[in-house]
Amino acid sequence: MSSPYRAIFAAPGAKSFSAAGLLGRMPLSMMGIGIVTMVSELTGRYGLAGALSAALALATAAMGPQVSRLVDRHGQRRVMRPVTLVATVSVAALLLSAQQGWPEWTLFLFVLGVGTVPSVGSMVRARWAALHADSPDQLHTAYSAESVIDEVVFIVGPILAIGLSTGWFPEAGPLLAGVFLLVGVFWLTAQRATEPVPAPAGHRAGGSALRSRGLQVLVVTFVATGGLFGSIEVVTVAFAEEQGHKVAASLVLAVWALGSCLAGTVFGLLRPKGDAARRWLLGVCAMALSMIPLQLVGNLPFLAVALFFAGLAIAPTMVTTMALVEQHVPRANLTEGMTWTSTGMAVGAALGSSAAGSVVDAAGAGTGYAVPGAAGALAAAVAFLGYRRLRPAPERAGASVPRARGGAGAHDGDSEDERVA
Repeated sequence: MSSPYRAIFAAPGAKSFSAAGLLGRMPLSMMGIGIVTMVSELTGRYGLAGALSAALALATAAMGPQVSRLVDRHGQRRVMRPVTLVATVSVAALLLSAQQGWPEWTLFLFVLGVGTVPSVGSMVRARWAALHADSPDQLHTAYSAESVIDEVVFIVGPILAIGLSTGWFPEAGPLLAGVFLLVGVFWLTAQRATEPVPAPAGHRAGGSALRSRGLQVLVVTFVATGGLFGSIEVVTVAFAEEQGHKVAASLVLAVWALGSCLAGTVFGLLRPKGDAARRWLLGVCAMALSMIPLQLVGNLPFLAVALFFAGLAIAPTMVTTMALVEQHVPRANLTEGMTWTSTGMAVGAALGSSAAGSVVDAAGAGTGYAVPGAAGALAAAVAFLGYRRLRPAPERAGASVPRARGGAGAHDGDSEDERVA
């Protein structure tokens, strides 16, 4: 029996757009930490570096859903290329202003421009949704593969950004992130055969995808979940420093991501049955419960083991979340709906990292793990309260799936005519 992963990547164009998506989403894990490392290396001011990173997260959260909404209406190529050029020019200006010591307000201005970066992961998942519209099993496997790719990005990206900015020159990390973004987006949008066709005007749902009550539950839950993720990163770095092995923090966090990678890979091989909302609720609760051992950590090996098992709940929950977005958001707003979940997580991560930093400063790293514990409990509470809204809904308006250009079986040909905008 052939692997489900081999089956999904056998579809024409799948390997190419997935590879482009991997490259294009590297800035997701590189840009923020790269800016922090660059500014701290150039100025020694961690407060300024953290403020810029938070500004970037909030700018991306504010603009990401709007960019994705335009994509749903006008197509990926027509929207992603212009906003990516704005983002990359802003990156170049940010690096120049930091290197030349321009006034601080210019740094914040250019960071807002960097925030126009499109949600590449949502764009790739929208291509999978169009490609496997009639095969829920294959779409489940595709979403699992994308969750694994997300974890790979978060393992490799920070190592690249920090290593380049500290070992080569301070601007190297954000610079490479900008190059990855530009190349990845233009490579992705050159693949016209698998680009989802925007829904006709008559089939578009009125207003934002966030009008969906089910999506509202997912987004609010993901704000709390983002708080869990953001706070764990900050507290783990502080805990490793208290233990005298700050450099080991990246390895411990990589073990956390590895747990999610393995769980996502196995989950993609399964064919889960039954109510997706129930699976999602169990996944959120499992993430909350996995925070309990962190309250008892006394050394780095124990922490690594605890985080590995905590990671096992992440990818399956994320995969199920994407399935629920599909159920509760009209197809004409699918990319925007997926981006809203990422937005909620980004906002939560910014809040969680800030709260964790304050607790660590006041009471130490061991106490800091109470922040992800509280965030996990909040996520579980919201999931319980909103569960009824996520139960299977009647057929949506505009339920027909916009096919990829040329159909689901079309080849991603190399002819110039096929690639002309």
